Amino acid sequence: MIRLKSLTLRRGLKVLLDRADLTLHPGQKIGVVGANGAGKSSFFALLRGELHADAGDLELPPRLVIGHVAQETPALPVSALDYVLDGDAELRALEAELAAVAGDGIQHGELLGKLEAIDGYSAPARAGKLLAGLGFSSEEMSRPVSTFSGGWRMRLNLAQALMCRSDILLLDEPTNHLDLETVVWLEGWLRSYQGMLLIISHDRDFLDATINGILHVDAGKLDLYTGNYASFEAQRAEKLSQQQQAYDKQQREIAHLESFITRFKAKASKAKQAQSRVKALERMETISAAHVDSPFTFTFREPESSPSPLIRLELATSGYSADKPLLNDLNLSLEKQARIGLLGVNGAGKSTLIKTLCGDLALLSGQRIEGKGLKIGYFAQHQLEHLRLDESPLWHLQKLDPLTREQDHRNYLGGFDFHGDMATGPVRPFSGGEKARLALALLIWQKPNLLLLDEPTNHLDIEMRQALTRALTDFDGAIILVSHDRHLLRATVDDFWLIEAGRVRPFDGDLDDYSRYSQERRAEANTALRASDGSADRKAQKREEAEARQRLASARKPIEQKLAKVEKALTPKQTEHGELTGKLQDAALYDAERKSELQQVLQREAELKAQIETLELEWLELSEQLEQLQA
Repeated sequence: MIRLKSLTLRRGLKVLLDRADLTLHPGQKIGVVGANGAGKSSFFALLRGELHADAGDLELPPRLVIGHVAQETPALPVSALDYVLDGDAELRALEAELAAVAGDGIQHGELLGKLEAIDGYSAPARAGKLLAGLGFSSEEMSRPVSTFSGGWRMRLNLAQALMCRSDILLLDEPTNHLDLETVVWLEGWLRSYQGMLLIISHDRDFLDATINGILHVDAGKLDLYTGNYASFEAQRAEKLSQQQQAYDKQQREIAHLESFITRFKAKASKAKQAQSRVKALERMETISAAHVDSPFTFTFREPESSPSPLIRLELATSGYSADKPLLNDLNLSLEKQARIGLLGVNGAGKSTLIKTLCGDLALLSGQRIEGKGLKIGYFAQHQLEHLRLDESPLWHLQKLDPLTREQDHRNYLGGFDFHGDMATGPVRPFSGGEKARLALALLIWQKPNLLLLDEPTNHLDIEMRQALTRALTDFDGAIILVSHDRHLLRATVDDFWLIEAGRVRPFDGDLDDYSRYSQERRAEANTALRASDGSADRKAQKREEAEARQRLASARKPIEQKLAKVEKALTPKQTEHGELTGKLQDAALYDAERKSELQQVLQREAELKAQIETLELEWLELSEQLEQLQA
């Protein structure tokens, strides 16, 4: 059990935890959420002993083994497999002892017994399984760590943390360097993990698949909620509503007390009562107003033109070497208002296609044809390096558009939560999330009609992800999106392209279909093929099953699209109907002088009720069609 008792934690002058209380039990799986800078990573550092409380107590069980992902990976000459095995410290200690006592038969035998007790003989196989799950081939497992790129080294660090036989596993944004297929695999692994699990993540689908509670870090407090992320949102909304009511009530009490003090403190006969009111005010614990609104308020500016098609690739080949092109036979036409999500494993060519479309990567052969008036908004993580660190967000925006008034620029930056000194100070001290927000703000200001977004949500907190999702939903242009954030993909794209074996083709299905497809492909790749007729028959059977799933997906897709349109039309009508119902409960509406207004409200309420009934009936019919198809 882990317990925090009235614990205060500071970083410099900033108070991250203020007299926080928390109790966590073995086996709990908790998602740790909160705004960037709230103190989530510092909370992890506190548990690991890297930071110490300024006040209060942290109680941890003795001999607690904590697993976590290292942030740095030295360029070591050891193989990937050996590096992952290093994650099991007890195994490595036993191996060292065995090597030291090779000549002592009795002690050697005892150590071999301990090795068997911790399942040490199967450790290489377990490490290989972890590496395979994280996307490493058999050949890559024997390669030196120093030969891998930064993203793949982070996967090695993750594998090493999973290899540790820990009591508690701390994962800080574990999906940032993973593709969608590996995220799905990791979800399955974490569900079977037996220890206590704490995950910092802004990916709500990933959280919902792995946790059974949410720890919210906010305003120096730690609040624990049961259930998944969606349940947390509902519980927090209710809590904030109650808090707001308590705040409003307290403000009325304060106003009443202050009024009494003002009126009577000068009167001798009432001075004692007035003084007691002053003391009551001093003792009253201030309830903070509930700020439920997101700090982000922005939308995409309307494009100045919308050619169609926006861009075409004809008989194109793309890559970094004519000898080994990554993408072949590209014949693509991107129409205005197309919304495409790119699917495929890391290294398949998703980023290559994005760079090819935006013109950053020249074609090896073929043609790239732009529509007249094409204006591309391209976002990728490496573009954060192009920000001028000694300049301010305001300077960057003025550099883009020197003709717009400074106050208009300030107002716009405020929509991305860059206020005051943050808007006018240098970018250098910004976090990765703040730099990403600025890069997105600069992109949006330029009124693009084609958005090419390569993992735009890495380092963004949930509030900013939600704001970006809303803005993309309303964007009046075309979108090509690479992301492992399934919530963002579901909300913003209409179709998927699969990049596989150097080809780009439409994927006829949704994200659930793709998850099944990718896991099956991975299982096939990791299973040794048998050189028998039975193996060939099994492959044929698998092909038939895959084709059947594709046919089912093709039949489901138009119905699901209609269902989505109905749900989209239904939601605002239900909201407006609820508001009108509440209005009709106001007795003042029935006063004689408001007769005309009452009639308008009643008429609109009746119209909405009829429209809602029609839409709900259509929704039921479409849902039944889907169920029949599934059956």
